[in-house]
Parts: sequence; C-alpha cells; structure tokens
Amino acid sequence: MSAPFLANDFHIRWSALTPDHIEADITKALETAQAALDKVIDQDRGKMNFETVVLGLDESTRPLNEAWGLVTHLDSLCNSPELRIAHNAMLPKVSAFFAKIPLNEHLWDLLVTYSKTEEGRGLTGLRKRALDETMDGFRQHGADLQGDKKARMEEIESELSQLTQKYSENVLDSTNQWEMVIDDVARLKGLPQSAIDAAKVDAAAKGLGSEDHPKYRFTLKAPSMIPVMEHLEDAGLRKQMWQGATMIGRSGDHDNTELVFKILKLRDEKARIMGKANFADLILERRMAQSGRAALRFIEDLHQRVLTPFERENIALQEFKADQTHQTADLLEPWEIAFWAEAQRKALYAFDTEELRPYFPLDRVLGGMFRLAEMVFDLRIVGRDVIYVAPGEESPTQPSTQPGELGPVEVWHPEVKFYEVRNEKGVHIGSFFADWHPRDSKRGGAWMNYLKMGVPPSGENDRRLHLGLICGNMTPPVGDQPALLTHDEVCTVFHEFGHLLHQLLGNVEVPSLNGVNVWWDFVELPSQILENFCWERESLDLFARHVETGAPIPARLFKKMISARNYRSASDIMRQLAFGKLDLELHMNYAGQDSTDLDVLSRKIQAGYLTPTKTEAPSMARRFGHLFSNPVGYAAGYYSYKWAEVLDADAFTRFQKEGVLNPAVGREFRDKILSKGNSEDPGKLFRDFMGRDPDPTALLARAGLA
Repeated sequence: MSAPFLANDFHIRWSALTPDHIEADITKALETAQAALDKVIDQDRGKMNFETVVLGLDESTRPLNEAWGLVTHLDSLCNSPELRIAHNAMLPKVSAFFAKIPLNEHLWDLLVTYSKTEEGRGLTGLRKRALDETMDGFRQHGADLQGDKKARMEEIESELSQLTQKYSENVLDSTNQWEMVIDDVARLKGLPQSAIDAAKVDAAAKGLGSEDHPKYRFTLKAPSMIPVMEHLEDAGLRKQMWQGATMIGRSGDHDNTELVFKILKLRDEKARIMGKANFADLILERRMAQSGRAALRFIEDLHQRVLTPFERENIALQEFKADQTHQTADLLEPWEIAFWAEAQRKALYAFDTEELRPYFPLDRVLGGMFRLAEMVFDLRIVGRDVIYVAPGEESPTQPSTQPGELGPVEVWHPEVKFYEVRNEKGVHIGSFFADWHPRDSKRGGAWMNYLKMGVPPSGENDRRLHLGLICGNMTPPVGDQPALLTHDEVCTVFHEFGHLLHQLLGNVEVPSLNGVNVWWDFVELPSQILENFCWERESLDLFARHVETGAPIPARLFKKMISARNYRSASDIMRQLAFGKLDLELHMNYAGQDSTDLDVLSRKIQAGYLTPTKTEAPSMARRFGHLFSNPVGYAAGYYSYKWAEVLDADAFTRFQKEGVLNPAVGREFRDKILSKGNSEDPGKLFRDFMGRDPDPTALLARAGLA
C-alpha cells in the first residue's frame, strides 16, 4: 500500500501500518486538511450555511484525525523504537496544526459572521448547540486573543504535546525496566497458585530458568503486582516490589520530576493568557463543575463526609495487624497495607477474593456482558474471524477491508478480537477491537477509544459506522488454562464497555457532538453505571460461571462477596479524593512556581487524605498518566470520577427498583443518555432519565457511609 495510514478501509490493514510510512502519510494528511480548511474559510460568505460552516469545519480535519489516531493508537499498543522516533518526529507538526485552528482569525471571523446571519441567529436544538459548542471551544483555545498572545498559545500547545509524550514514554520505559526474579518457590508462600504459575510462565518466556529449575518473574504490571502486594507473606519481597513501583517515572533518564513542573507551568501560562486565574478555571468552564473552586469544594465536602470512617478504618487495620502479630498497634508500612487489608477482609467475612477468580474466565465474562447488552440495551454483538499479519508481511488470505465483505479482519496482535454491533433492527451501527492482556510494548491501565466516528443516516447520506476499541492489562491465560479474572478486573472490563457503548450508540448527526465527545465530568456516567451490573445476582448469573463446572457463584460465596463489598469503602473513596485533591491543587495553587521538592509538596496538599504510614511514599505525580501523559487529558478533571460516581450511584437505583435486567429502563438509558452524546446539556440528560436532579447522598448510601 502506497499510503496505508490514509487508506479508506473500515477494516484497517494493520500489517501495512509500518513506521516508515508515518512521515509521508501524515505530511500528506496535514496538507489535505489545510486545503480543506482553506476551502471552508474562503467560501462565499453570501451562501454560507450550517452545512458549509459547522459541518464543513468538522469534516475538514476528519481524515487527519483518523490517520494520526492510528499512529497514536500504535504508540500505545505496539510501541517500538522505530515507531517512537516516527511518532515523535511528526508530533510537533500535528500539534501545531490543531493549535492553529482556533487561532486562525479568518476562520474565527467566518464563525462569528455566520452566527450573526439570519440562519445563524435562528438555529435551534442540535444545530444551535453545535454552533455554540464550536464557538465556545474556539474561545477556550484563544480565538479572541491578539497578536503575540496567539503566537505564544501555538508554542505552548506544541511544547505541551512533546513534554507529555516524553512523560508517557518515561512511565512505560521505567515500568518495563524493573523485574523481580525468584528462584526459590518457598519464598512465594501465600501467593495464589494462579500468580505463581503466571510468574513461572513469564520467566520461561524471558529465557529464565528451566523445567528442572524454574524461576519466577514478577513485574510492575497490575496482574503481576497486585497478587504479590495482597497475598505474599514475605514482607521483604513486597517491600522490594513497592520500592520498584515508587521508582516509576522517578529514576535516572526516566525521571519525570522536572517534566511535571514544566507541564504545570505551561498550563498555568496558557490559562493566564486566556484571562483565567488558573488552568482548572480554564478547563472546567465547559464542564458540569464550571470552575476549579466548585470542583475543589466537591472534593473537600466528600472528604469531610468520609474522614471519620476513614480514620476508623486505619485504626482498625493497625489493631488487626497488632492482634495477629502479638505486637503493639502502630502505623503500617506502605507495602503492608494491601496485605493486612486482605487478611482482615478474610477474617471479617471469611472471604478471599481469589475464591471468585474461577467464576470469571474472560471469554465467559465477555459473552455474558454481550448477552446483558442484548437483554438490557437491545443490541446484538457478534465476533468476526480475525487474522494477525506481522507488520510489513503479506497476508496468507485476503482480509476483509469493508463491512459486509467476506474474509477475516486484520488485528494488530494475535490476542486481539473484533466484533460487530447491530441494533434491534439488525442494522450494523459499529464495530470494535478488544485487546485485554499486558505486553511490554503496551501502556498500562485500561481505556476505550475510537478510530472512526460514526454518524446516523441523514438525507441521502448512508450511516457512517463507528469503529472503536477497548483495551486493558488483565490477568493473562497461563498455558492451556483460560484467563481467570479478579472481580476488580471484571468491573474494569464492564467500565470500558460502558464507554464503548456510549460511543457506538452515539446517534447525533454532528460528529463533534456525537459519542463520547461530552463534557468530561459526565463521560464517566455510562462507564461507571455498567460496573453496577457486576454486583447484582441477576446480571452476574449471565457470566459468572465456574471455569470447570459452569455452575454460578454459590449463594454462600455471593453473600460473602456482597457483605464484603463496602469493606474499607471510606479508604477506597479517600484514595480517589486524594488523587483529585492533588490534581486540582497542583493546577490551581502551585502551577506557576519553579521546581520544588515534589514529594514534600504532594504530602502538604494531600494531608488528611492519605493513609498514614511509617515510610512516606514518593509523589504519585511522577507516574500519574491521567494528568500528565496528554496536553489536557484528566488534568484538573480527575475529580470527574467521583463526580460521575454520584450520578451513576443515583441513576442505577432505577434498575434496582424497576428490574436489574429491565429492558424498558435499559432502553430509556440508551435513548436518553447513551445515544445523545453532547447534543444537550448533560444535566438535562440526567433529569430526562431520572425525572429529577441527582441525589448527592447516593454515592455515600451505596458505600454504606450515609
């Protein structure tokens, strides 16, 4: 293929997307986008209309967005030195291009002029919101700025894109460079057998050990690290792993300390150029919170509500350890908390989270989740045959390139799956890839994204299909055994699937208002409401089946699971509040200052939010990808998780009252929330579904703290 990143294939030919094509293809995409923008700008002002102005602007950058989206997607999932070089060479040019759009005075004049026309003034409903959101977005990115300020904004955007990319690379590289190899299995006492087997397989894959003398390799990836911290009796090894985790983004060439302050300073400068007191006020102007002060007030109010039970939980855990070890109660070390918390959970509820793992084989979880989508949201999700072809190689069979074609769909890794989604009428509305297990070339965490934005049919135009993806770093299969997930991992799968449904069900004719392009503190509502189905008997029975017998979770085990649900719930809430507090304070009150001791500053900000420990942990800021791996991302917006959790805890009460698998409620949620994108104010969408404003006590009630 001569220009694979620009191909118009719906089923992407991943094997053709090699780093050597990136510079030429993205350069061409930039030129094409500029020509399309110029056409929008130069249109006859006497004939302009909504289609040529607002939709024309949307469409002008779509090919570039899709091409560059493929590059950044591969950077996240198939990172390599060659790809990294090619990506980073084009990143400043792409960033500069997008930064210039709202700063283009001719384009801004076009929008202002159109807004004052008879048609522009008379717009209603969706079209009025589209114009208003477009103009508000331009203003937020500097459209009203003059001269030198505009030029400086372009420079800031370019600098931020490069600094945040370097931050992300440092996190990935420092995560991958650490390992703990054990050659004495006796040291792994307490560790679940599944974790021991996985460590043995991982070591063998790296050429370590032999059948007669196996070794066991542990990494800082979640499926490897979490069982160690929760179950391993050897405190020395847990300490070693904790110390490894604290070095992510903090060691040698991968130290993110200075990058954090540079990013904060640039964001602060950007906000002040825009006439805002701080970056939070700039970003939250077009979110439900409206201002940094309001978001911080939300965090601090929740903090006060959970502080007393949080302190009680900390004392109870210290006393539990003291009882078990016949010592005087004292502060715990940070590498002791997860271990003793899991031990306390077992003691209080006779419940070991590992008991649930055999009931969550990944394939059954996915199958049950798709069945739930069918029953509750009236969807049909069907897997397609896939084929993996190594980059640059020829496929042994002809892959499909468009929907409806025969042949397998190409994927970027042998583990990746591909699915089609159809509505109740059998109409194909979108497709998605799924990639669930960790690799060294893949960034950590779990996420959803889209590669192509769909739009519903209108006039003579056919439906344009959504193409999305969901990714995670879940427990991988071991040998011939299927991947057996923890319940937390199951919740994460459902969370990302909620984001995906929000995208795939988007039915708004204006692309910039479709799918997950909503106000950021509303975007987590669909994802978090899906997690609730992982706790209800009716929905669990769809997918929680024993890997060997197919039996559902026994009543006694389900009862223990539910009883233990709110174990240390105040601590769980406080952990998220601590992240939100750090985020907002850094961006509101400490962004403009020169570098200082990041650890001391973080402890000052988070005083009263962190579990007190003997050894103080280094700042999370050096590996806080949500905040610093993107020019904006969740920066000044991490509070959104808790904000949306208030919404989802309240909204799910309708399912609990009217039926967990009630298709009428599900269809309402689909029609009034999932399909609406940003076509209306999110507060109104919530009221349309619930018939009232959110109940602020819903989250605390669910957590047993109201």
